Amino acid sequence: MSYFSLGLVRFKYVVTIVKSMKEGCAVLRVYNTLSRSKEPFEPVEPPLVRMYVCGPTVYDEAHMGHARTYVAFDTIRRILEFFGYEVFYVQNITDIDDKIINRAEAEGASPADIAERYSASYFRDMDDLNVRRADVHPRVTDHMEDIIEAVARLIEKGVAYEADGNVYFEVSSFPHYGRLSGVKFEELIAGARVEPDAAKKNPADFALWKKERREGVGWSSPWGYGRPGWHIECSVMSTKYLGPRLDIHGGGQDLIFPHHENEIAQSESLTGISSFVKYWIHTGYLTIKGEKMSKSLGNYVTIREVLRRHSAGAVRLFLLSTHYRSPIDFMWEGLEAAESNLRYLVNTMDRLEASIRQAEMGSGPVEMHAKITENAKKFILALEDDFSTPVALSHMYRLARELNAYLDDQETFERGVLERGLRVIAKACETLGIVTGKSLSVPEIVEKLIKILVEVRSDARRRRDWKLADELREKLRESGVVLEDKGDKTLWKITR
Repeated sequence: MSYFSLGLVRFKYVVTIVKSMKEGCAVLRVYNTLSRSKEPFEPVEPPLVRMYVCGPTVYDEAHMGHARTYVAFDTIRRILEFFGYEVFYVQNITDIDDKIINRAEAEGASPADIAERYSASYFRDMDDLNVRRADVHPRVTDHMEDIIEAVARLIEKGVAYEADGNVYFEVSSFPHYGRLSGVKFEELIAGARVEPDAAKKNPADFALWKKERREGVGWSSPWGYGRPGWHIECSVMSTKYLGPRLDIHGGGQDLIFPHHENEIAQSESLTGISSFVKYWIHTGYLTIKGEKMSKSLGNYVTIREVLRRHSAGAVRLFLLSTHYRSPIDFMWEGLEAAESNLRYLVNTMDRLEASIRQAEMGSGPVEMHAKITENAKKFILALEDDFSTPVALSHMYRLARELNAYLDDQETFERGVLERGLRVIAKACETLGIVTGKSLSVPEIVEKLIKILVEVRSDARRRRDWKLADELREKLRESGVVLEDKGDKTLWKITR
């Protein structure tokens, strides 16, 4: 059986389980920025979901605005997997840009050194927030030949033109321009949203390739020494790894115009295929006192600063307690409240575990099972409604209160209801990526597969095949399994 066939079997199996947890059929609905409405989620080739999210420009420490976006899309990925989809996730790294070049000049370093330093910092912060790595993190500088080829093709198609070493996309050649953002072409012509440039045919045209006069920060091209415009990078890397049609393209709300609008024009002109992206998903701003958090405004708080004061689980709870499309105002008090909510969930799980050890055999009272079922169903219904994590969390808090009340009111307990309540809360935390510090139980078949992989790695270590051993360790770590070598013995534990 092929990998795709196995994925389809797993998809149907998981959907059947999800359906059994609530009344009616599982119908995930997603808000599409393009249609400005919620739509049933129907990927092009289920169970595969092709997802691309615009990644960071690595010239400084990541701030909480970045955390808001990337925690949101990590959670969306996890929820899709919870519903049985196979997500192939691509997130780019912009490692050459004016900001990177300026930082390098200020520090007397190379742009490559700056990009490498802050890429490592970004991944460290994301790892600490339990944001799983994308399947591919392509870097702009590794795809210069692809970008130059794409720009040349756009010129050949008659939708782009060269002017004095620069190459521009001719917006008037794309009749659907403005469809995503609602920006009217006439407004652009009037110069309301763009800076005029004498080299352009009209002010709305945007750069695909920019002439560069500084040495060491550009590449040779048919149009002279230069480097790519910002927008073409994402068009090239998304289609290279995901093909001409994406199921999901995401990013912050600030990218709708001009970045994503320009991506649509470039990508659909390159491929000749309309509907480059089926679902456009955008996160709301993270603000401070109502103003967007931004390095350019100087009103930002770094992820590292926050994690020195609060746990990763609390940070995720804080961010997920607001719907991903709504703005969040950053407040330390909000993080304190999230820390308190996290402690409540963890304490409930601790109490359930301790009570299970003392409980009598039996399934437990029917009314408690009904409450667990009701909250589990409502948790799933909330996730199906455009990934509504605030509502989903409210049902987990409610279930925790009801389980604690049950423990308070009874002198003796039956194990079945406690084990089931614990499983539901643990699974909810796992689905949302909330780090509780608790080891979640795993199915017997998964445990056996982990043990097989650990044994294969141990055999590689005995044969001194360090490359294979390191690759297996890293793959297991990315899947949430951490290994600890103690002499000839390897211990493992699941961290998410």
